[in-house]
Amino acid sequence: MTDNRSLRQIVATTDVHSTLGNAASFLTQLHHLRPTSLVVDCGDFFEGSGYYRLAHGSIEREILLKLYDVLAPGNHGWPHYFEPEIHRLSVCANVIDAETGNALFRRLRIVEVGDRRVGVTAVIGRQAFHSIPFAQRAGHRVTDPVQSLRELMLAHHHEVDGWVLLSHSGFEEDVELALVCPFLDVIFAGHCHSDQYGPIHVGDTLVVKGRELADGYAIATPVGTGWGAGTTRFPDHPPGSVPTEFADVTAHTGEVEKQLHEVLGQVRTVFRCQLLDRRGVLLDLTARLRTALGADVVLLNETALRSVPLGDTLTMGDLLSIEPFANQLVHAHVPEPDRRDPCGLLARLTAQDGPLVTAPEPLPDAITTVLTTSYLADNHLGGRTNQAGLRLDRAIQHVLTTPNASDGGT
Repeated sequence: MTDNRSLRQIVATTDVHSTLGNAASFLTQLHHLRPTSLVVDCGDFFEGSGYYRLAHGSIEREILLKLYDVLAPGNHGWPHYFEPEIHRLSVCANVIDAETGNALFRRLRIVEVGDRRVGVTAVIGRQAFHSIPFAQRAGHRVTDPVQSLRELMLAHHHEVDGWVLLSHSGFEEDVELALVCPFLDVIFAGHCHSDQYGPIHVGDTLVVKGRELADGYAIATPVGTGWGAGTTRFPDHPPGSVPTEFADVTAHTGEVEKQLHEVLGQVRTVFRCQLLDRRGVLLDLTARLRTALGADVVLLNETALRSVPLGDTLTMGDLLSIEPFANQLVHAHVPEPDRRDPCGLLARLTAQDGPLVTAPEPLPDAITTVLTTSYLADNHLGGRTNQAGLRLDRAIQHVLTTPNASDGGT
């Protein structure tokens, strides 16, 4: 709800991924902007850091309910968007119940921005939707974003003066979307972690993206008969102290930070004082897992990890930022058609989830089972055969840190 505010602009964050280390600046700046701004998010507000792993989304939920007006659901934290209070803020035009065909979210919000009635809607891209863990999207179906937007415009064109889209699809896809949906005035992009921020003009449509990981936001303002847009970072030093209404949020954040500062061990020299090399870590890990767990084939995706800077010691916060998704290592069946076509399997998985690391490399000509992550097993393989009894984050910890003397290490 806009609470009878006089709105002059739209402010959009995206892909915050529970990055709450800069919470003071984030909260203060958005609170400062909110009296004159419709505050929106383009998805993936949840998941991606130790704050989420330890507090299970409770901090993010409180921030969204206190600061935001409209939310686009992202592939990360999908179940949270069905919680009643969060669901009331969420819009999405192209996700439906697979059985009934009914929309799972409100499809449109109409708000007054300046002297305009603006239709605000959202879409999630097909790739983003299919990267949601299968169990979380069971019974849900994604429809063509273009068709959904055109139908929405035809049904409501007489009610609004302009259209703003919150897209969780990726910047390049949003440029394509602007070409075929020229009635859109502004597309706030999300989902892509890239250096493309815009704003760029595609005909009369502006495509713009705020900086991810709570680093900044995008802003769009009615100007003349069109719109202006830009991006900016959150200030290093917030204007004034954090508002008192966020006292509970800052207290909860502080409690979690204490846990995140726990030191887990000394970082091995090869990884010390540099940005984490995801592929290098996974090459080491797949070789270890194949030997230690007796797996014929180990298959892991680089996107299961995040590249973060490492120092001399590994903290709990470092580890949960590197592997924020709580993946289990599991044994899984390879689907029958892929068993004699490992190259085809790798190509399919790479297209959906990014680069892969395997042991052995190259793979044998025929495979029936693999040791992999619970995410890949549930989404793309033939289901789990049994747990390996090890979390991916704990396995990564063993790769990154020197063994304790008490463990027999040197």
